[in-house]
Amino acid sequence: MGVRTERRRARTWHGRVFTVVAAIALCGALTSAGWAADGTPGPYAFAEDATAVRGAEGTTESARLEAGHTYRSSIGPSGRGGRLYYRLELDAASTAYVSATAVPRTGASVSYSDGLKVSLQDGNGRNCSSSGSAHFGATQSPHPIAAWAARETGGKQYACQTAGTYYVVVERSGAGPSKASPGATPGGTADPTSSASRLWDLEIGYVSEPGLKEARSTTAPETWDSATPEALGGTPRHRDGGAGFSTATTLGQGVWRDGINPGQTRFYKVPVGWGQQFSATADLGSSSGGDGYVGTALALSLYNPVRGFVDDVGSGYDGRQRSAALAAVPPVAYENRYALSDRVSGMRFAGSYYLVVHLAEQVADRFGDGPLGLTLRVRVTGAARSGPAYAGRPLPHDVFDVAAGADGTAGGSTGTGNGAGRVTTMKLLAVGGIGLGSLLVLTLGAWTVAARRRRPIRAPWPVSAEAETVPAPLPAPEPAPWDRGRPRSR
Repeated sequence: MGVRTERRRARTWHGRVFTVVAAIALCGALTSAGWAADGTPGPYAFAEDATAVRGAEGTTESARLEAGHTYRSSIGPSGRGGRLYYRLELDAASTAYVSATAVPRTGASVSYSDGLKVSLQDGNGRNCSSSGSAHFGATQSPHPIAAWAARETGGKQYACQTAGTYYVVVERSGAGPSKASPGATPGGTADPTSSASRLWDLEIGYVSEPGLKEARSTTAPETWDSATPEALGGTPRHRDGGAGFSTATTLGQGVWRDGINPGQTRFYKVPVGWGQQFSATADLGSSSGGDGYVGTALALSLYNPVRGFVDDVGSGYDGRQRSAALAAVPPVAYENRYALSDRVSGMRFAGSYYLVVHLAEQVADRFGDGPLGLTLRVRVTGAARSGPAYAGRPLPHDVFDVAAGADGTAGGSTGTGNGAGRVTTMKLLAVGGIGLGSLLVLTLGAWTVAARRRRPIRAPWPVSAEAETVPAPLPAPEPAPWDRGRPRSR
């Protein structure tokens, strides 16, 4: 009975340890997938394969970015640490697109002017194109915002046409706290919860577009159907939006229903082929209670396949249903890039266009924590045509592909998962579970062996006096990485 009792106690102890550690591992996996420890959706789901990179405060120490890869970084407040450099090595033929998505950390506040600017410069400090910028604007609600810049070749471009070293410059904009600003204390020091006093996380994408086999027109189309399209009707089908660009839920043409909480941002992607024209409307449902008015409550933004800003629209909210429709954009065409308007030049290649919907956190103050009903009406018109003849392959290879069916269930997330994308979350749990699970099994196994070596085992049968009843102790098990003073790998 003594041996059985000891074994039962050992199994119970090991089971409790395994349960606790497994729960910690699951919590970490969910947090990486864009979920907080309490099970609520986090502010942003970063790409699973994003590589950590540190931005430099000068060009000399800048880290090199590789085409087709996604990176994760962070940027400090305006001023020192608020301007970072990364390095690119470019050829003379490819067009380079770099986007940066800024994510204020939970609990930060933002102002109208707070934002992000991205530039691409040559070795002499000249901008290769107009710097792209993004601001939180009238919502004054913290949420992911994205800006982009490009080094373009051919066409009417004259600067930055040679092969060599180029630099990506990512800057935070905003005046920062002052004595009169909401982000300052009465003494004039920065409020630790304000935007100007806290780091923002960054997700940086770098896409390379090859040159063409043959030259094409360098003039943007002058005529296209710019009339506001009629919104689609019909019975909505349910789709849960993603929590980031990498987990955006695929939608095809149709009417789609979701829910959104104040302070939450939902990501969707719509495949649009060469020659096709896209339109979208977002309807925010009525509230069951509360009163008052929020000036800019709903923000609907459109980004192209390289996460370049195309257009946005906003709407106020007073508890009654509201609708926000994007202005008409032209059919997708290579020549659109030569237009001056973002709304036209952004529609320059086929691929997945991103719809990003944000509901201002101030809505909760007047109408509760939600969720409120969200309906998206998506229209894709025209027959898809063949695209331009590129002289090589883009990086990543599938960035300009259109791989989803009309119901939005082919390719990427099927939209039947949670806010971070159930497919993506399960993949993360599977991969993380295998690696961390193996570590847990090995560690628990080592503890078990060590415990058995330290405690004599009473045999239930007679043993010879010459028999060795207590084996020689084994060396102590190798401590886990976090016991050696090193951070745990993710």
